[in-house]
Amino acid sequence: MPLSAEVIRSLQPYDLRVMRTLERLMHRFEWVPLDDLKTATRFSGSELAYRLGRLIGRGLVRYEKVPYEGYTLVYAGLDTLALRALTSRGTLRALGTLTGEGKESVVYEGLGLAPVAIKLHHVGQRSFQSVRRNRDYLPDHTNSSWLQASRLSAEREFGALTLLHPRVPVPAPVAIDRNAVVMDLVGGATLNRCRLDDPGTILDEIVAGVRTAYRLGAIHNDLSEFNVMMDGERVVLIDWPQWVTPEHPNARAILENDLGNVLAHFTRKYRLNRDLDGVVDSVVG
Repeated sequence: MPLSAEVIRSLQPYDLRVMRTLERLMHRFEWVPLDDLKTATRFSGSELAYRLGRLIGRGLVRYEKVPYEGYTLVYAGLDTLALRALTSRGTLRALGTLTGEGKESVVYEGLGLAPVAIKLHHVGQRSFQSVRRNRDYLPDHTNSSWLQASRLSAEREFGALTLLHPRVPVPAPVAIDRNAVVMDLVGGATLNRCRLDDPGTILDEIVAGVRTAYRLGAIHNDLSEFNVMMDGERVVLIDWPQWVTPEHPNARAILENDLGNVLAHFTRKYRLNRDLDGVVDSVVG
C-alpha cells in the first residue's frame, strides 16, 4: 500500500516514541516482546496498548503471538520514521505520488527546495539470505536483517551518488535518513521504454559514463536498459546500491556483465553491434 502523507501527519509524539523504541530494540529482537517495549517506553499498559493499536491500524507495526507476544516495524513504519526525520530537518516539504516500484525499493516524487525523488530501500524482508549471497557488504545475520539491509543499501547508493556526481551522469544526491535516499528528480523514461533517434551516440554516452565511474572507483554491478534513464537527450545512470570497486576480485566479470547487458539491448532494438571485449578494454584501459 502506498504511503499516505495524511497518515504520516496524523502521528503524535507518543506514536513516534513507540516506533523509535521498536526500531532500536529490533537490533536485539526479531519481534520485540511487549514487556521490553513497555519498559523501554515507560508507558503504562493502557497507554502502550492504545499507541500500538493506532500504529497497527495505520499499517506501520505488526503484531505476532507466536512464539511470544511481540511487535515489529514493517517497511511502512521504517519509511515513515525516515520521512518524518527528513521533514523535521527541512529537506522535505511534501510527499508526492508513487512513481516506481521494484523488488527492493519504491520511489516517490517529493518537494524540497526543488522537486526531488525519494527512494525507499526495501531489501530482504522476505528472503534475506538470497539477497545476502549477492551482496557481500551485508551482515551475515541480525535479528532484523531486512531493516539493517535496507539501511545499508541506502547508504551504499548515497555513497555512490556522492562519489560520482557531477562527473558521471547520475542523480544529484540531496540527503539520506535510514532507508531513504533523497536525490534530484530525473524526468523521462528508462532506456527499454524509449525509441532513440541516434542510438549510437547514446550508447557512446553510456560507455563514457561507465568509464568515468570506473576511474572514480565504482562499477555499477546491475547495469541494464532498465536503469538507464533518458531525460530528454540526457543519459542518467540510476540504481547504484550494488556497486563494487575496481579492486573487487570479480571486477572484470562484473563490468563485462554490465556492458554486455547494455550492448545486447542496442543489438536487439537497433541492430547496433559493438565488440564487448573492445568496449570493456576501452573502459579499463
